[in-house]
Amino acid sequence: MGSSVLAALSSDSLLPVTVIGIPTRMARLSLFLLVLLAAVSSCLARGSQKTLTPPQKTASPPLKKESSGEKKCPPSLSRGWGDDIDWIQTYEEGLHKTRKTNKPLMVIHHLEDCQYSQALKKAFAENEEIQKMAKEDFIMLNLVFETNDDNLRPDQQYVPRIIFVDPSLTVRADITGKYDNRKYTYEPQDMDILTANMKTARKLLKIDL
Repeated sequence: MGSSVLAALSSDSLLPVTVIGIPTRMARLSLFLLVLLAAVSSCLARGSQKTLTPPQKTASPPLKKESSGEKKCPPSLSRGWGDDIDWIQTYEEGLHKTRKTNKPLMVIHHLEDCQYSQALKKAFAENEEIQKMAKEDFIMLNLVFETNDDNLRPDQQYVPRIIFVDPSLTVRADITGKYDNRKYTYEPQDMDILTANMKTARKLLKIDL
């Protein structure tokens, strides 16, 4: 019986060791998990704060405004008759410049919607000799309207029509084309006649003023 009691006591004395040991390890594990959870929560909190911080905006450079006083190139006065030629704008300006430079004035009357004017323009612009003389030896003016000077329509009013004015301000009515009914008109095939007439107009009149 003594041995039974000892056995019982031995079994009873071992039981608390086992029972107490298990909760101690669990307590340590729980404490470790709590510390780990606290650390993870802290990291998550810091990360959320960084995410919620609004990004700084980069200032955009101000847009440049067009200056109202900015100069713009004027539209070409050539109207297709030769972009390399220094064209004047008005007949009055032409008279002033022909006196000042002692170069003859060449006045081309034409219309944008006239097929004969357009055909002459193309031939005129493509002729290198005519372009060279027009650029170097003449004051050049092309008009899509009539002037108040009746001397610029010696036979009648029509287009196309080319009239020369001497620096003495004399209209060269003697320089004509080959057509009797329209003496001052030219066709694309008449560029040799126009070239010869320009050379004639270059020979200035000698008039005592």
